[in-house]
Amino acid sequence: MSGVRIEPMHVPDIDRCVELEEVLFPEDDPWSVVAFESELAGAHNRYLVARDETGRVVGYAGIALLGNHEHPEAEVHTIGVDPGSHRGGIGTALLRAMLTEAAKRGGPVFLEVRTDNAPAIALYEKHGFHIIGLRKNYYQPSGADAFTMRRPARSTVDFANEVLT
Repeated sequence: MSGVRIEPMHVPDIDRCVELEEVLFPEDDPWSVVAFESELAGAHNRYLVARDETGRVVGYAGIALLGNHEHPEAEVHTIGVDPGSHRGGIGTALLRAMLTEAAKRGGPVFLEVRTDNAPAIALYEKHGFHIIGLRKNYYQPSGADAFTMRRPARSTVDFANEVLT
């Protein structure tokens, strides 16, 4: 991950994220410019990009911070990494940055992942997620199934200690 930095996503980053969506998720209705604009406009959403040493976006991720102060929860909406940068730690860095945001509020974190995406499932399991359900025909138009995964609540201190190990 040398030279890659994680920072907030901004409107000018959307076109590149749409390009990556079309490469990464061609069979499952890739997100459009309008979808990304809508997500960025949500006050409860946090979207990040990973930039390489040239400033080019090589990954992106988004999380929604939901619930209320008494019952907070979060939901990972998306993580995408340029295929040319796979296995370089960018997905892990993006996930950790989102989990840090979630830990500030507390509560569990949820996500859906294609049942055939073994690398993503392994990444999520490594970070404390467990499969809690199956959503048949979740992804459209492909009809692919998704696992629902949950990570129990972590305090900011617990999460910081976990990241260091």
